Amino acid sequence: MNYAAARRNMVHGQILTNRVTLPRVIQALEDVPRELFLPKQLRSQAYIDDDVDIGGGRYLMEPMFFARLLQAADIQASEVVLDVGCGSGYSAAVLARLASTVVALECDDELASRANSLLAELGVDTVALVKGPLAKGDAAHGPYDVILLEGAVEEVPTQLTDQLAEGGRLLAVVSEENGLGRATLFLRVGDQLAHRVLFDATIAPLPGFQRVPHFSL
Repeated sequence: MNYAAARRNMVHGQILTNRVTLPRVIQALEDVPRELFLPKQLRSQAYIDDDVDIGGGRYLMEPMFFARLLQAADIQASEVVLDVGCGSGYSAAVLARLASTVVALECDDELASRANSLLAELGVDTVALVKGPLAKGDAAHGPYDVILLEGAVEEVPTQLTDQLAEGGRLLAVVSEENGLGRATLFLRVGDQLAHRVLFDATIAPLPGFQRVPHFSL
């Protein structure tokens, strides 16, 4: 399979046609070989317009939704990014082409090990991989200019939003009770956290972000 051609087709057929126009985002998606981050038997699916299984109940996000979240984040070359649920490392490799430093957080030992190996193989040296519960983030390396969640969540915990720097942005697909997902931008302004819905999105979930039940009498 000609993966380079498939990657170009993904960018032109899925990304550019869905209002993604930031040159740096487009170039990063063109440069990173997405197929390397999949099990060998699934590499032919690397550039389909859907989430792709990477094992352990985890997925690479559909390219179009990933690209639109990156564009909304508007990551600057001097910024520090927390990549929550980096999986096998693809998202971190793309983010490394946009940011100064990426902290890639992963809770699955096998995926974290695979991500470390693949990032080293590609010579990506601005990513620090951290293992731990995804919903807790990684306060030790914060605060962050951007936090990106690599899967749908029922709610975004304050433990994560508290790790945003002033003017920091958190991007997440928040699942509603009816199953629909809303790509949402959270913005830190002083002690306040503003948010707005960007677009509808249905992607595979991240573990550990279940909605806390609220009881009332």
